[in-house]
Amino acid sequence: MPELAEADYFRKRWQYAAGGSTVTAVSVHPGAKIFRGADPAALARALRGQKLLGSQTGGKQMLFRFSGGCWLGIHLGMSGELRVEPPGFLPGKHDHLVLQTARHALVFNDPRMFGRVRFDRGLAEPAWWRALAPPVLSAAFSERALAAFLRRRGRAPIKAVLLMQERFPGVGNWMADEILWRAGIHPRQPAGSLRPADVRSLWRECRQVCRLALAAIAGRGLKPAPTLKGSLPKSWLFNHRWEEGGRDPRTGTPLARATIGGRTTCWSPARQKFRAQTPT
Repeated sequence: MPELAEADYFRKRWQYAAGGSTVTAVSVHPGAKIFRGADPAALARALRGQKLLGSQTGGKQMLFRFSGGCWLGIHLGMSGELRVEPPGFLPGKHDHLVLQTARHALVFNDPRMFGRVRFDRGLAEPAWWRALAPPVLSAAFSERALAAFLRRRGRAPIKAVLLMQERFPGVGNWMADEILWRAGIHPRQPAGSLRPADVRSLWRECRQVCRLALAAIAGRGLKPAPTLKGSLPKSWLFNHRWEEGGRDPRTGTPLARATIGGRTTCWSPARQKFRAQTPT
């Protein structure tokens, strides 16, 4: 599933290509499940003649602001992507939403249809957008707020907690593993057992991984869609986590894998030691 940095890359792709452009035509597959909760015909009528004014990323979701008080929200789900095609592009089977402009066609493609399109009208951002959790890189994601959240989820393994979007918006499976590896925390460690130094390290690495991933993946302009393994430095755990006989890029010791919190997880036993005791 696309995570924070991939979502921001695709947002920028549309924004860079068509920011300020007027939508001349809209094509939809009205029966597609991505429109659950939205009226695709009303969306198409409303967006025709409007200009793309701006966009934002919130976790794994995107919000595009158009003139006329139109707001288009997109979640890529498991297999969705945003593409930019030449004007006059004819939609394929899985191209469920296409916005035509004079210079480009903005395409939302989603073969498995786990993604979602939202449409709202109004002067202010939609209520669902305002209800999203504060970004990891915002001032609201403080060390104190993180510690309080970990206490409330004290019995859960920290890997599962890092996937909770109400506190870690945009962090998915590979980012959670990367954060824990950098912080030297075992993924099975109960969230409530982390020591103050662990919490400080976790807070710092959450922000650092988000910042570096955004720079490596989302800062690509109109370049082809990112291949994660080709975008991230070789020193990252990500580039070794699926290798047969993969090794910790820092210590050279073997990596371990297991299902934790319902997700396949990779860690370095040499660096990420499990502690059964609770903090004093």
